[in-house]
Amino acid sequence: MSVSQTVKDFVTLAIQSGGWMEMDRLYLENRVIAMIGENSLSKAENRIVSESAVELVDQLLVQAEKNQVIKDLQAERDMLEAQLMDLMTPPPSVVNAYFAQYYSKDPVQATDYFFKLSKDNDYIKTREIARNIIFPAKTEYGELEITINLSKPEKDPKQIAAERQLKQVNYPDCMLCMENEGYKGRMNYPARTNHRIIRMNLDGESWGFQYSPYAYYNEHCIILSEEHRPMKITKATFRRLLKIIEVLPHYFVGSNADLPIVGGSILSHDHYQGGRHTFPMAVAEIERNFELKDFPNVKAGIVKWPMSVIRLQGKNQEDLIEASQLIFEKWQNYSDEALQIVAQTADGTPHHTITPIARRKDDLFEMDLVLRDNNVSEEFPDGIFHPHPDVQHIKKENIGLIEVMGLAVLPPRLESELKEVEKYLLAEKNDIADYHLKWAEELKADAQITQENVTQVVQKAVGAVFARVLEDAGVFKRDVEGQEGFTRFIKTL
Repeated sequence: MSVSQTVKDFVTLAIQSGGWMEMDRLYLENRVIAMIGENSLSKAENRIVSESAVELVDQLLVQAEKNQVIKDLQAERDMLEAQLMDLMTPPPSVVNAYFAQYYSKDPVQATDYFFKLSKDNDYIKTREIARNIIFPAKTEYGELEITINLSKPEKDPKQIAAERQLKQVNYPDCMLCMENEGYKGRMNYPARTNHRIIRMNLDGESWGFQYSPYAYYNEHCIILSEEHRPMKITKATFRRLLKIIEVLPHYFVGSNADLPIVGGSILSHDHYQGGRHTFPMAVAEIERNFELKDFPNVKAGIVKWPMSVIRLQGKNQEDLIEASQLIFEKWQNYSDEALQIVAQTADGTPHHTITPIARRKDDLFEMDLVLRDNNVSEEFPDGIFHPHPDVQHIKKENIGLIEVMGLAVLPPRLESELKEVEKYLLAEKNDIADYHLKWAEELKADAQITQENVTQVVQKAVGAVFARVLEDAGVFKRDVEGQEGFTRFIKTL
């Protein structure tokens, strides 16, 4: 297909996307040829387009590289791709107007529109996400979800060298700031020209709703404060979470904890994560009910889960907010030194917080409160309630909101490392990492391993390790002593 036909087809899709009219065709075609380094267009036909915008952009980028508009650097490709895809994306005011129009009919229609737009314009990197390795893992807590994250491209040496030449720029303040909307990007900062944010009013404050470019689950979204401020769990957090699921009843929403070690990867910007996905923790059952005497209309219980989770259910949002705040305040000041649970160290540093998650269950609002403790010790310098050294060969990173709910996000190194483990188990020539050896020997002793079942054996074992990782992060362990400790805490409520 000629370059001119590619441009023509791309512009046809841009007009169909809702941000332009047929009268804008010549303007758009001239914009595109300028961006890819062409000086003119030859004759091409207006026709029904069978290729996607992503496929057409790939062809335009090839031409741009031939014309030396961009070099063979991923960052330069990403920036030009985002600028081209910006033409495929209506302006923020129009996107927000469309969202509101769909929302007036049905919240699901509104998110369907915005999610499709974010995929079609390649803001959500669907092709890269498809590279992730995903498999289920049956455990005593239900079926956990395992993901080996391969979606984010690694930087090549040329790009690393180019980044070293750059002057330091502190704009936007972080990757969650609203100033990212429409930002061109830099060699060391992602392109966001095709990025759009839906504005939300939460409890009188301005917030934004967007999707995650490298989603870990269906409709993985981020709700972010307009103000760049640190994450902080407060009573307002519970109020906002319940308000979000009132506005988007088909989504769950949760917050990372707000302390280092147990918190998420970005604690510098107040934000929540949500989406249209049922996590393993959401279907885990309450194994022990208890009463909150001050809240007779709130059903409370302990969830059968490797971490320490209290679930609250009720029809009245205000009751859930107050009950959540009671539990949060009690936990912030609760110690049980026999279980190495310490609320504050001698210097007054707080160590207790929670990971809260809200969702709808028919006409009920539901709030899960996951108790977190970020203390360290001589034996566990990475964190007492953090993956312990014997499982860090699989997962040593922080256990954030997504892992808490039962979805493992494992590092890309495991793609090749687990293949070497399989070779080792089959007694084939291998390059197994030293830190996997003890684990591999245990697998070899526990299972009859064949060429046909070796992948299944390894994946099942990875799932068992992830369950152990979550148990390590649980403050009240699943043994008798730990559960008696949980009961002692519940009595303080």
